[in-house]
Amino acid sequence: MSDVLFHTRGRAAHITLNRPRALNSLTHQMVLRIDGALTEWERDPAVETVVISGAGERGLCAGGDIRAIHDDARDGDGDGTASAAFWRDEYRLNARIARYPKPYVALMDGLVMGGGVGVSAHGSVRVVTERSDIAMPETGIGFVPDVGGTHLLALAPGELGTHLALTGARIGAADALLCGLADHYVPSASLRPLVDDLARLPVHEALARHVQAPLPGELTEQREWIDDCYRADTVEEILRRLLARGRPAAAEAAETLLARSPTALKVTLAALRRVRRLGPLERVLDQEYRVSCACLRHPDLVEGIRARIVDKDHEPRWSPATLAEVAEADVEGFFAPLGERELGLADRSRTTEEVPW
Repeated sequence: MSDVLFHTRGRAAHITLNRPRALNSLTHQMVLRIDGALTEWERDPAVETVVISGAGERGLCAGGDIRAIHDDARDGDGDGTASAAFWRDEYRLNARIARYPKPYVALMDGLVMGGGVGVSAHGSVRVVTERSDIAMPETGIGFVPDVGGTHLLALAPGELGTHLALTGARIGAADALLCGLADHYVPSASLRPLVDDLARLPVHEALARHVQAPLPGELTEQREWIDDCYRADTVEEILRRLLARGRPAAAEAAETLLARSPTALKVTLAALRRVRRLGPLERVLDQEYRVSCACLRHPDLVEGIRARIVDKDHEPRWSPATLAEVAEADVEGFFAPLGERELGLADRSRTTEEVPW
């Protein structure tokens, strides 16, 4: 059985990520096949809408195949590796989804993490359910949010995106809508009827039959302390403010940060602050590619995946082990130009008109 399935039904073309035992995690071949299908459907006048979903009951996609990335980073030389090649095509796909000229409907039901965010949250129509569980948890494995995640999180209100990027916190439907990671709430029981309607109706008419208001989330009530703490210029100051806040949720966030890779935290914060000056998604993806390639050469990526996924002892030995040991020059190195190995999306980007679906 193929890892990604394609079919058309009425007005809609469908992508189904089909690795349910692996939480539909993305492989390089899956990325290439999705890109090829999008090319075909873009030229097909019979296809008016594209819909992406995940097989099984657990979610759309829990990210990329990080065990393969672990092996590649451990055994490769950090230059021209399989992971870098995968990210190159994955990030290009993320940019393509964001600029796709036809409605791209992402059914963000269940787990949607890392690369799963990349193939869904850049779409023009993003649907969440009461089962949605969305996160960018990269700092927990010694990595930095990618797939355009820093772009999306930098656009979230206040410092909510900074909080989510640094802690990797998981959010549900209402908070995804608040943060701009989703557009519509549809109960999971209505997803199949929604898909049926997309086969015969324009997207806005199909959505109107099923969209509801979600139950309240958590972040709205936490905005005050999140914005105050995370607007600080350094991770050290963010931690100090969280610990001084006197709120259980703030203390829990501080405890989470203290368990994350110090290097990944500092690079993530620097990336988010830079994103606000970069502008279009393509420029952000170019930056993320530089950072991701640098992570391949840093010991924390292999160690983080080892501790969480391979050995599952959940006791990573970060290097450096403390925030104080991570020098500013070390952080700057993650953003160094790659020369001929640059992703170069910004050079090839074009301006497209926004289409009201």
